[in-house]
Amino acid sequence: MVFDAQKQSIVSVGQVGDSSSGGLSSVQEPLIKQKHSQENYSVLAAIPPFLFPALGAFLFGYEIGATSCATLSITSPTLSGISWYNLSSVDVGIITSCSHHGALIGSIVAFNVADTIGRRKELITAAFLYLVGAIVTATAPVFPVLIIGRVVYGIGLGLTMHAAPMYIAETAPSRIRGRMLSLKEFSTVFGMVGGYGIGSLLITVVSGWRYMYATVIPIPLIMGIGMCWLPASPRWLLLRSIQGKGDVERLQQAAIKSLCRLRGSASVDSAAEQVNEILAELSSVGKDKEATIGELFQGKCLKALTIAGGLVLFQQITGQPSVLYYAPSILQTAGFSAATDATRISILLGLLKLVMTGVAIVVIDKLGRRPLLLGGVSGMVLSLFLLGSYYIFYNNVPAVAVAALLLYVGCYQLSFGPISWLMMSEIFPLKLRGRGISIAVLVNFGTNALVTFAFPPLKELLGAGVLFCGFGVICVLSLFFIYFIVPETKGLSLEEIEAKCL
Repeated sequence: MVFDAQKQSIVSVGQVGDSSSGGLSSVQEPLIKQKHSQENYSVLAAIPPFLFPALGAFLFGYEIGATSCATLSITSPTLSGISWYNLSSVDVGIITSCSHHGALIGSIVAFNVADTIGRRKELITAAFLYLVGAIVTATAPVFPVLIIGRVVYGIGLGLTMHAAPMYIAETAPSRIRGRMLSLKEFSTVFGMVGGYGIGSLLITVVSGWRYMYATVIPIPLIMGIGMCWLPASPRWLLLRSIQGKGDVERLQQAAIKSLCRLRGSASVDSAAEQVNEILAELSSVGKDKEATIGELFQGKCLKALTIAGGLVLFQQITGQPSVLYYAPSILQTAGFSAATDATRISILLGLLKLVMTGVAIVVIDKLGRRPLLLGGVSGMVLSLFLLGSYYIFYNNVPAVAVAALLLYVGCYQLSFGPISWLMMSEIFPLKLRGRGISIAVLVNFGTNALVTFAFPPLKELLGAGVLFCGFGVICVLSLFFIYFIVPETKGLSLEEIEAKCL
């Protein structure tokens, strides 16, 4: 059946509710209290809206894996291919963390422009910055230029990790939203494995670090072209419609066309009805008035900000950046003296992350978010104390360090890995989602950059054993936060989450 947008009926903003008061008219009840129309969709049509944003997540993961190997290559007197290889631990910390400083800049930019330009254009911009950053980094003649390239790449990273979860959450069918957003994390891990793999192959090549960063250059091109082809988020279009930012009828018809493309031919007959429901729900919870910054710290949005910000904060300060970026270095100190041995075991860690993320994808919409968080973080506590005890008591048994790292990685990928990004993208009310996620991403990359930068000097000052035990204590605190603060959102639409969980 060929879709004709002009023949589809759609309610106007006035029919949905009274925009002056934010309430519904006397003849219209909030549809979140009613049973929704069946959400028909084609699996094939649902793949591209996930795939192209997920390439941005792939580039994030690749950067982690490649950088962990590149820092070994770039500091090698014989293999770096440069004259400025004699870098201090602070310099290495800057290399690994400056992309996250760039991500902080990207998050600040996203806070101000994301709701104006939309999720799609934000991802197109991110793809361009990824491309420029990768080229500059791979061809850097001196240390400052390398840092500039890493920062530019990081700005693209910040925009991507802000817009990608929003775009996927707002375009994915409710029944598979959890799996789609978990697949985004799968893409990050897949990129990480790719980075570790390419790094292990090039670690013995002269100037191998340049090739590690150059290998990924085609990916942002594909991402940018794909995002140019995809439609804008229908929920973003409808939000602008009811807030009067553009021609109302044109935006609503664009939302119907977008929904038909995103759901495939199975949704042609029901697209207008689904748009009507979204419009009614948005107006019933007061989306017809433009949000102010002050609203971020009031009522429902403050609770959402506490949940999302708390999850991403604990995700980072429980040691995740240190384990990922410094896995080869940790393994070298654990007895795997050759760089190739350490990077190959890092590939094993990446493959385990891939497998455990796959497990999370299968069970997340069945078991729910809270059980996976509580179980996974409990395992992380055990693994961090085990890793700390290795450095303090068992430093002649490298198998203890490897087992602790494997346990940590597996438990992280069942819990904080996919679920923090999932809940961040679905917990915020729509009119404040862009700015709310910007703040959460800012917290994420700010703490990531701080932990990544601080790990080498703190390891020298305190010792790795004390440091990992400290991460374990923080992990215990995160269990209390999850148990008392984080709600269950399994199976709920984005509008129902706002109505029932906040």
